Amino acid sequence: MATAPAAATVASADTSSAADKQAFVRPEKPDEAAFKEQLSKLESAHTAAQQKFNAARQKQDLARPNNKDSPNAQRQQELKKELGELRQAQQGFKNSRNTVHDKLKRLDEQIKSRLNELKTSKGKVQYKSVEDVDREIARLQKDVDSGTMKLVDERKALSDVSNLHKIRKNFAGFDSQQKTVDDLKAEYAEQKKLLDDPEQKAISNKYNELQTELDGLKKEQDEAFSNLKGLREATDKARAEQQEKWQEMKEFKDKYYAQKRAFSDYDYQARKARNERRRQQEIEYQASKRKEVASKRLEEASGPAYQDEIYVCEGLIRHFDPSALPAKETTAESKFAAAAQRTVDSSGFKGTALPKKGGDEESYFIGGASKKGKKNKKTTPAVETKFNLNIGIIEELAKVGVDAPSSQADVPATVQKLQEKLSNWKSDQDRKTKENIAKAQKEIDRLEADETDGATDAARKPAQKNQAVNGDSVSADAELEQEKEAEADVAEELEKAKIEDA
Repeated sequence: MATAPAAATVASADTSSAADKQAFVRPEKPDEAAFKEQLSKLESAHTAAQQKFNAARQKQDLARPNNKDSPNAQRQQELKKELGELRQAQQGFKNSRNTVHDKLKRLDEQIKSRLNELKTSKGKVQYKSVEDVDREIARLQKDVDSGTMKLVDERKALSDVSNLHKIRKNFAGFDSQQKTVDDLKAEYAEQKKLLDDPEQKAISNKYNELQTELDGLKKEQDEAFSNLKGLREATDKARAEQQEKWQEMKEFKDKYYAQKRAFSDYDYQARKARNERRRQQEIEYQASKRKEVASKRLEEASGPAYQDEIYVCEGLIRHFDPSALPAKETTAESKFAAAAQRTVDSSGFKGTALPKKGGDEESYFIGGASKKGKKNKKTTPAVETKFNLNIGIIEELAKVGVDAPSSQADVPATVQKLQEKLSNWKSDQDRKTKENIAKAQKEIDRLEADETDGATDAARKPAQKNQAVNGDSVSADAELEQEKEAEADVAEELEKAKIEDA
């Protein structure tokens, strides 16, 4: 018990020192919107300087003599290669164009010849279409069928009908000739489209465009070569400006992120300090609660053992046999004394016999029987009363582990059992009291030992020094000790479970 104040002093000293160490100055939180705005300006300035430097370096590379690796020289080689391919394509188009012209000439001659033949054939026929021929055949056939024509006219009409049928067959030939002419015209149109090929025009336009670009690159190269020294100076100046803008942007970003990290670190450290204070407060609170519980246990253990059982047992013995124990001193009624669960006021039932269910009379009643006209009273013989026990008495007997008597004859045996238990408890009272005090004192000593370091590895939780926190390592001996204490905890819990079951 003497180590508790010292442990409390050490704990309070550690807490105060930790609080002094964890005193932080709140840094200013950087403005993210202002940072983004200024960063955008710096990035734009750096981009412009970078583009200027790239252009100056490109001109310098262009001006170097026989520099085949410069962008200008490489682009010229690409353009020359593409122009060569386009010239070959144009040559192929030129050859195919001559072939198309020859074919168009032949098709035109065929179309004109077929049209003349068709025109000559149609000129020999007075009818313009097959429908006109069919109408004329129908008219002549109707006149013949009417039977009103003369024989000469009828023969002439039948001859005309026969000729018209021949003419009608010729119209089918006209359609075939017209279809041939149309096919020739369609082929002529397709061949003519080849002369206006969009691909050929696109190739020609592409060729002109690439040739213009190549001429511009050659001119630029000639101009740059004439001022090589000035280009070198301009390149060095542009490089210095670009490096200056880049360094300015880097320093600005580093400063912002340093402030941001400082603010985040402050929040983290402040949160860590708050958590540490709460943890220390919780440890102190739990320690005080454990001390309070341990002190209460010690106080309870310091009282005589089996005291409740002894009070109950003495009360039961006096209830069944008041002469079995010496007279009890007049004191306040103990809360452990046997007592009825409830009391009934019987004043309202005096002189009244309450019949039981079934017609049996009560075992006793107050009053006497008399005949009319006689003054002397007739005595009623005493009726043997039944053996009844209050429910409270039965419950008290169950508390001390004694069976309730079923009749008046069992009362002496019950009293004897109660006296035996009372004797055993009184004889073992001193030993049990010392044992309870020793257990309570052991628990208090354990709690005080726990407070010295975060403490031992008991209660299924390793001590703070053996948890490998804050980067500290745990020794092999400590780990072995933790395993042994864990086994001891399990054995203790099993033993407690057996005692409770018993």
